[in-house]
Amino acid sequence: MTAPIYDRVALIGLGLIASSMGHAMKKWGLSRTVVGHARSAKTRDAALEIGFCDEVFDTAAAAVAGADLVVLAVPIGAMAELAQEIAPALKPGATVSDVGSVKQAVINAVAPHLPGSVAFVPAHPLAGTEHSGPHSGFATLFQNRWCLLTPGTADRAAVEKLASFWRAMGANVEEMEPEHHDLVLAVTSHTPHLIAYTMVGVADHLRRVTESEVVKYSAAGFRDFTRIAASDPTMWRDVFLTNREATLDILGRFTEELFVLQRAIRMGDGALLHDYFTRTRAIRRGIIEAGQDTAAPNFGRNAGEGS
Repeated sequence: MTAPIYDRVALIGLGLIASSMGHAMKKWGLSRTVVGHARSAKTRDAALEIGFCDEVFDTAAAAVAGADLVVLAVPIGAMAELAQEIAPALKPGATVSDVGSVKQAVINAVAPHLPGSVAFVPAHPLAGTEHSGPHSGFATLFQNRWCLLTPGTADRAAVEKLASFWRAMGANVEEMEPEHHDLVLAVTSHTPHLIAYTMVGVADHLRRVTESEVVKYSAAGFRDFTRIAASDPTMWRDVFLTNREATLDILGRFTEELFVLQRAIRMGDGALLHDYFTRTRAIRRGIIEAGQDTAAPNFGRNAGEGS
């Protein structure tokens, strides 16, 4: 165990990411006290029963009182209202962060409501599973995963302290501008999720035509699509609504590439197909060599917020 980095951490939203943070803090002694809040009494009770929170509160404002670090782990669409609620109760000198997979929209929603006495350091851990809720978390979720910070002009001491916190949970930390973050994630996460949802929707239509064959004979590729499409629908609704420009840009580029491949198949252009697949296979090899293909035990991977 390491020395505590924060004395008191408040987790607002107690789903997969927050519960995993709680487990990690307990495992490595990163905070003396971990408190939390969730709208559901059942979720609050589960957090206490599981033990990743020392105390839970009925309101977010009560939970953040006295906290040195406040983590907003709720869907992006709920961020603005939450920020308004907790602002008067925040401790001067506290750090407020989040775990949302879109950054500019979170900054726009949260920053205007926070007092100048706190540091706002948005964060995005690129880790997760298709599972959700307080029972889905585990301490090693962030091991060798990236956590991207978009701190802007936040106090550098607060930024470095939060970076140390994420590193202590096993993450690799890097800083980005929020607009660049949103474009990168549109490529690596948001558009692929939209494509997966679409493909599963197509298969659902075909299933009605072929009775159970699409489900019965699902191959590995389609199973990966269904794993991705099992992600929290509220979270992904908010992602696409708040990162629409970048996602639509990348989706347009994807459509152009798809037309190229469609024409190659129609025209029997095997050379183009072979060259294209050779180039894209190299990207897969790069991901493996970077150590970003190690699945968490018994889980698939899919970034997202808690609930």
